[in-house]
Amino acid sequence: MSCKSTKVAPSVDFDHSCSDSVEYLTLNFGPFETVHRWRRLPPCDEFVGARRSKHTVVAYRDAIYVFGGDNGKNMLNDLLRFDVKDCSWCRAFTTGTPPAPRYHHSAVVYGSSMFVFGGYTGDIYSNSNLKNKNDLFEYKFATGQWTEWKVEGSLPVARSAHGATVYSDKLWIFAGYDGNARLNDMWTISLQDREHACWEEIDQSGEIPPSCCNFPVAVCRDKMFVFSGQSGAKITNNLFQFEFQGHMWTRIPTEHLLRGSPPPPQRRYGHTMVAFDRHLYVFGGAADNTLPNELHCYDVDSQTWEVIQPSHDSEEYKTHVGEFYRYVIKLYFFVFVFSQMPSGRLFHAAAVILDAMYIFGGTVDNNVRSGEMYRFQFSCYPKCTLHEDYGKLWENRQFCDVEFILGESEERVLGHIAIVTARCQWLRKKILQARDRQRQDEGAAGGPKDMPAGNRPSGTQPLLEVSIREAEAQPFEVLMQFLYTDKIQYPRRGHVQDVLLIMDVYKLALSFKLSRLEQLCVQYIEASVDLQNVLSVCENANKLQLDQLKEHCLNFVVKESHFNQVIMTKEFEHLSTPLIVEIVRRKQQPPPRVYSDQPVDIGTSLVQDMKAYLEGSGFEFCDIILLLDGHPRPAHKAILAARSSYFEAMFRSFMPVDGQVNISIGEMVPSKQAFESMLRYIYYGDVNMPPEDSLYLFAAPYYYGFSNNRLQAYCKQNLEMNVTVENVLQILEAADKTQALDMKKHCLHIIVHQFIKVSKLPNLRSLSQLLLLDIIESLATHISDKQCAEMCSDI
Repeated sequence: MSCKSTKVAPSVDFDHSCSDSVEYLTLNFGPFETVHRWRRLPPCDEFVGARRSKHTVVAYRDAIYVFGGDNGKNMLNDLLRFDVKDCSWCRAFTTGTPPAPRYHHSAVVYGSSMFVFGGYTGDIYSNSNLKNKNDLFEYKFATGQWTEWKVEGSLPVARSAHGATVYSDKLWIFAGYDGNARLNDMWTISLQDREHACWEEIDQSGEIPPSCCNFPVAVCRDKMFVFSGQSGAKITNNLFQFEFQGHMWTRIPTEHLLRGSPPPPQRRYGHTMVAFDRHLYVFGGAADNTLPNELHCYDVDSQTWEVIQPSHDSEEYKTHVGEFYRYVIKLYFFVFVFSQMPSGRLFHAAAVILDAMYIFGGTVDNNVRSGEMYRFQFSCYPKCTLHEDYGKLWENRQFCDVEFILGESEERVLGHIAIVTARCQWLRKKILQARDRQRQDEGAAGGPKDMPAGNRPSGTQPLLEVSIREAEAQPFEVLMQFLYTDKIQYPRRGHVQDVLLIMDVYKLALSFKLSRLEQLCVQYIEASVDLQNVLSVCENANKLQLDQLKEHCLNFVVKESHFNQVIMTKEFEHLSTPLIVEIVRRKQQPPPRVYSDQPVDIGTSLVQDMKAYLEGSGFEFCDIILLLDGHPRPAHKAILAARSSYFEAMFRSFMPVDGQVNISIGEMVPSKQAFESMLRYIYYGDVNMPPEDSLYLFAAPYYYGFSNNRLQAYCKQNLEMNVTVENVLQILEAADKTQALDMKKHCLHIIVHQFIKVSKLPNLRSLSQLLLLDIIESLATHISDKQCAEMCSDI
């Protein structure tokens, strides 16, 4: 039985002191929480604290602290504490004078203290004494002491619904609402020395977000991120990042997101965003009069969004775990009988403790305040480095075996046959034609035309020259970057020359039939068209016969808000007469809109193409032979070198003369099935495999020098959660062969306690004599006389 839900794999570090990591394999079994699982925790009882929204939540050690907010009638200033281990609520101990009751304030943790800034105070029930604040309070967790910081000098304007975070020993405040207008200023204050602390306004630069309020901020990779929020008519679903060092803002582009791939979340306000590992998680908020409850995840490294699919509930989870854990997990889940997602809400609050997010309160349907607490279990697997590894291969140009000769100027660009032929059928035909010509030339010169590529001595193969008159070097290099990474490095958005470059790339994508690249280029160009460049883009689209882009530009020009500005420019005066006529006619009589229900062809991805390449489409381009226990397996040097530092070093300095490489993992030769699982990981990043393969491959990341231990983490999870009666004998054999003694012991434990079922498995009769003796010894050691009698009667 396979495990449908994924489990958290604890971080696994390479032990570089080990001469052979297989001999030191330990798995440390134990119960693990299901990844991406929502759990409803005990709600806050009314006698502890009111249900609320517009409050703050912070995490300190093993507790969540809730401060302030409103209960629908009154503002609050109580401090509640939720113990995440005991799942219990209480009022936090406090002394001193707390901040006045308030909501839409901010709270952060620094050191062993919580700092509360600003917010909206007064009596909302009688609508009196309402005002924004710019005061700063400190709460010491150890003593429960509240203290107000009296700061001399300039102060930020009083505000509420702002963003706040801590970075480099400082509190950073951004934007918010001052009672009359939304803001987008930024202030900071050092939290190290209360006596000498002073506020400093930050001189921001770059693409500063519009004035906004009711938005979250989060820090990841030493940058602060802001997503959406209330910005009046300017409200968008843009994501902005702020670099603390240079005080520079950057808008994160979404033009690279293909139609058909997960888009960014809808624009919204009153939502939460937290950072964990390399990801930002956005939940809830009001999105165009709806209260969605999907959890969106943004990968800071790949700049992609996805919607997280929640895992199955605990009952389904229990049916898929090994017998070794059933008793423990029954106890573990006894308290938590609920397993459900939180409903949509806004003005809730969230915080992270270890590898989980906690969400409390908020306003739900019908303006009801919530007192619910939810826990979401993050996934902490190392990221997939497939695109990054192939990208480095392109940048370094190591092991290149093809040289493209481009355009009339015959500029030359190096590449790798394996990657190019896997991704582009048009270039594949060109390469095959060039290779046929090269072999004919070698035959005429008496060269080794009939020798298989994988058997040729290293360094004897000249670069294959492929002439492409249709392409110039600069756009072709952008296209090549896409083939290796599935992305293109977008130039400056809106600059005419950069837009025209991507138009040339688009023309190549059409010629080479690269649908995915076509879509990327179109989305970039359409997002880059503005009043300053639209005529240049339109004229170039007309010249290159790019009808879709020309149509977009014409429609942009004739918009009511654009037309007068465009026709008054000097560029319009120099436009070709036919285009001027088209613009005037389009303005007078717009063509009827044509709607197509045909799905957009987004082409194939890098993962899909490399999967097909490994499964057979790349066989004729193999240039290396991998020998597994004497059996040959053709492969591709460039791909192996891109993904493994072991192969990269071998091919660079120790390439076998006969082009054949023996495969092992340390002293152990993996099974054929496990070896194929490893090739799937190398070629296209696949981590799905039978549990027995995971035993063979647990040490492969260390031995072969993969970019990170992602494969190892998945192997560990696969073994911990998927040992069943049905596969226990196969895993026992693999554990014995790899000397994974704790796994072997675990398998024998299952066999002993489920022997009646195991005894009926056909694989039992094919076990080695030594393993059968191990089973008999375990039965003799652990089975009581009574159990033995029962077993004999059943047999």
